[in-house]
Amino acid sequence: MTITYDISGCLANVVGDNGLTPTEYDKWFERARNGAKQLKIAYEAELLPLLRIAERRDDIEILTEKFYSLIEGNDSVGEADTVVFLGTGGSSLGGQTIAQMGGWFIPGDDVNQPRKLPRTRIFDNLDPRSLERGIGLLDLKKARFVIISKSGNTAETLLQTITVINAFKEAGLESYIGKSILGLSEPPVPGGKNGLRDLLGIYDCEFLDHETDIGGRFSCLTNVGLIFAVARGMDPFQLREGASKIINHLVYGETYEEFMPVLGSAVCVGLYQERNINNFVMMPYINQLARFANWYVQLWAESLGKDGVGMTPIAALGPVDQHSQLQLYMDGPIDKLVTIVATETTGKGPFIDKDLAGVAGMDFFSDRHVGDLVSAQARATRSALEEANRPTRFIRVSEVNEFTLGQLLMSFMVETILAAGLLNINAFDQPAVEVGKRMARDFLRN
Repeated sequence: MTITYDISGCLANVVGDNGLTPTEYDKWFERARNGAKQLKIAYEAELLPLLRIAERRDDIEILTEKFYSLIEGNDSVGEADTVVFLGTGGSSLGGQTIAQMGGWFIPGDDVNQPRKLPRTRIFDNLDPRSLERGIGLLDLKKARFVIISKSGNTAETLLQTITVINAFKEAGLESYIGKSILGLSEPPVPGGKNGLRDLLGIYDCEFLDHETDIGGRFSCLTNVGLIFAVARGMDPFQLREGASKIINHLVYGETYEEFMPVLGSAVCVGLYQERNINNFVMMPYINQLARFANWYVQLWAESLGKDGVGMTPIAALGPVDQHSQLQLYMDGPIDKLVTIVATETTGKGPFIDKDLAGVAGMDFFSDRHVGDLVSAQARATRSALEEANRPTRFIRVSEVNEFTLGQLLMSFMVETILAAGLLNINAFDQPAVEVGKRMARDFLRN
C-alpha cells in the first residue's frame, strides 16, 4: 500500500523554461526541508496537536460507541434508516472525502460493511429550497442527525439545526429529538457562547467534543472526519495508521529527499515565486477521490490566500474533465500546475466485447477492460501536459483504501503548513472569512 510521487514535470529539464532550474529547486527544497525540521521540533515539543492526532485511538472507541447508540433503536426511537450530516466547510469536506471512499455518492461502490448501516445524506451548502425539500423527504421516525460545528456558532449550521428541530416539532415528534441528534462541537467554556450546544442542550442530545486546537479544515483525521468513516463501515484505525506513516517519516526519517510534503511545498511555492504559476489544479483519475479534490481546494485556499499572496486551487476529475478543462490547461495561459492522482486500473472493470468494439469503430479496444482506457488516459494527460511544457506532478496510489487515504490527507496538510512557512504566512487563521461572517450578521440586523 504505497504512494509514489513524481515532481519531474515541474523541473526545467522536462518542461523547459516553465519549470524550476536545478539551482532554483535546490533553494526551495532546502527551505522546505528546514521547515520540516521545525515541524519535527514542534512534534517533539507537542506544540502542534495535528501532528499527534494520528497516534490517538481512545477517541475512535468513543465516537464509534456514540454513533451506534444513535442509529440503534431503543425505547424512544426505532432503528435508523438514514443518517444526515449537517455542517459546512471544514466540518464537512474532510468527512465527505472519507465517506466517498466508502461508497457514498458512488453507485455500486459500497465497501463490505460489518453490519447493515443506514443510508448517508450530507447537507453542507445552505440553500433554502434544498434544505426544506431534503428534510421534508425524510421519515423523521427513522432519521438521525449528526451536526458538526467547531465553534458551535456557524450561522449556516445553526439554521439547519433549527430547521430540523422545527420539523420534529411540527410532526408531533418532539420527544424524538433527544435520541435522534448527535452534536459535535468544542467543549463548553465558562462564560462562552456555543449556540449549537445551547440549542441541543434543551433536548439533552449527546455530544462529541471537537478538538479545540485543530481547526476545521485540518480536522479530517479527528472525530469530525472519522465519524463519517464509521457511518460508512470503514476502518478509522487504518486512516490513522496511514497518517502515521507520514508523521513517522517527518519525525524519524533520515532524509527528506523523498518526503512528499517537502517535495510538494518546494515545487509549489517555487513555481509560484519563480514562474508566477498561481493556479493549482488537483485532478484525480479516481472517482473515489473526487471529494478529495474539493477538500484540497478549501485547505489550500483558506490556509494560503492571505496578505496579498496565494495560489488559486482548482478541483478537477479525470477523465471527465479532459472534455471540459484540459484544453485550457494545455493551450491557455501558462499559469497552472496540474497534479494528477492515479491508481493502476489496467485489467480492471467491465470487459469490452471484441465484436461490439468493432461495430463502434474501436478495434483498438477489443478484448480489453474499461480500466485499460482510464489508465492510458491518466498517463496520456501527464505526457501531453509535459510535452506542452506545462508544469505537472504525478502521484500514483497503489490501492485506494483507508490506509492510503490517511497518507494523502496527512501529506497534503503537512505540505500546506510547510508552504505557509515558505510564504511567511499563518496557515491556521482565516481573517477574511471572519470579516465576511461579521458583515452578513450586520446586513441581517439592518
